[in-house]
Amino acid sequence: MKKTGLKLLDCTLRDGGYYNSWDFSIDLINDYLQAMSALSVDYVELGFRSRGRSNGFKGGCAYATDSFIEQLDLPKELKLGVMINASEIVNSKKSVVSALSKLFKPASESPLTLVRIACHLHEFENALSGCVWLKEMGYEVGINLMQIADRSKDEIETVAYLASKYPIDVLYFADSMGSMDPDQTSDIISTLRRGWNGPLGIHTHDNMGQALANSMRAVADGITWVDGTIMGMGRGAGNVKTEYLAIELDEKRSVSSNITPLLSIIAKYFKPLQNQYGWGTNTYYYLAGKYGIHPSFVQEMLSDSRYDDEDLLAVIEHLRKSGGKKFSVHTLESGRHFYKGEPHGSWSPSNLIQGREVLVIGAGPSASSHRQALEDYINNSRPIVIALNTQVTIREDLIDIRAASHPVRLLADCPIHLTLPQPLATPASMLPESLRASLKGKKLLDFGISIESDTFSFNDTHCILPSSLVIAYALAIAASGKASRILLAGFDGYSADDPRTSEMDKLFRGYQQSQGVPSLLAITHTRYKLQSTSVYSML
Repeated sequence: MKKTGLKLLDCTLRDGGYYNSWDFSIDLINDYLQAMSALSVDYVELGFRSRGRSNGFKGGCAYATDSFIEQLDLPKELKLGVMINASEIVNSKKSVVSALSKLFKPASESPLTLVRIACHLHEFENALSGCVWLKEMGYEVGINLMQIADRSKDEIETVAYLASKYPIDVLYFADSMGSMDPDQTSDIISTLRRGWNGPLGIHTHDNMGQALANSMRAVADGITWVDGTIMGMGRGAGNVKTEYLAIELDEKRSVSSNITPLLSIIAKYFKPLQNQYGWGTNTYYYLAGKYGIHPSFVQEMLSDSRYDDEDLLAVIEHLRKSGGKKFSVHTLESGRHFYKGEPHGSWSPSNLIQGREVLVIGAGPSASSHRQALEDYINNSRPIVIALNTQVTIREDLIDIRAASHPVRLLADCPIHLTLPQPLATPASMLPESLRASLKGKKLLDFGISIESDTFSFNDTHCILPSSLVIAYALAIAASGKASRILLAGFDGYSADDPRTSEMDKLFRGYQQSQGVPSLLAITHTRYKLQSTSVYSML
């Protein structure tokens, strides 16, 4: 049947690669290509085209070279494309054209038909010379405008008008934050139309569950290029599902479409991948979409076992206030430990601790299981008792101080700390003003901290640690306070294959290898590599 002007593009191998480092097997790719052909998809974006050096291994779809593509079982009627990041060509030491000439040969010598350039508005003008060169080389050319939802109408109209002066086959816009709704989608389309009369395309993200609705509204408003991914596989919450688009657009596209092979590869390949990587919208992605936070922040935290639910919510709140539209690992890590400058404090732990035992109470179930024995030991031996964060295991009157150093936990726990009776040991003078204000009225013991890889240093009023984990901070308080020894209760540990296990063992090992520190002794069950005994033997 004759196709209409509506184009369906699938970019699973490109956008989905953010989860598996673009390392799709050849068998998967070949079966995928046959399924896309049977579905009468117009274009398949096989991945990125890049010469950038990789931090760690990335598979063939991160580079999608012609030689990689030519080894595939390519259906004749399926048009193939790649995406390039404008940042890679406009920030090159050489000209845009020179950078592109390293990536592409003439289209007549390549299996590719389409090249899409993904760019932010500030990169757009510098990328336009690349569009001219790619057209001269025989390619269809698309521009993908990113993070457009938060730009002014004047900015969008200006970019659209400028695009109309260049040989661009399709002008795409992406709902990068997954924050748009159908009315906002229509508004952006009408704004783009003030300067651009050519084909428009849309790439929707599903943070707020609006990807299909936004795509269908765009089609109703005259957009002629729509893309999706299988099962929505893509960065963060993912995208509109290709299988849903194919069903919804079937009559509008007037094509012969067989969805059965797609359903087969979903069951064979993509459902197991989703079970492994867990993409798809959830409450965290919804909040990120609502607050205009880049979904990669949520994706990174969900894949990192160090972040629990409270951490996730606290980081999202931190990014909502400080700005999170552009993802960077540095920004994310600053949400975990944002102590800057030279470490300093005003409280000396030795005034409280010197020469005494310190008992640190963790949150593990063994502390609750043996609560009575721990309370008996405290009553008999009178150690200095440090409780971590806001956890409550033993009687409040037996706790001397609480320790909190992990910034996102502090963000989450401020209201609770205000209700607890104990003084709070925390790097008070190094906290952001807004966080100090949230702790107004709380007695704070100001013990400074600095984070430096593989370093333990214990000083009178501050410490230098390899991590902002609160257990490291509690150990530093005891070591700086010149405790006679440190007892640990409620440090049960995690399973052997949990990455937190090796992280904690490394931390304990680094502490114990430091010069002149108090010894560690676990007095309840622990899986960590620590010397241990039983609290019952000490009564």
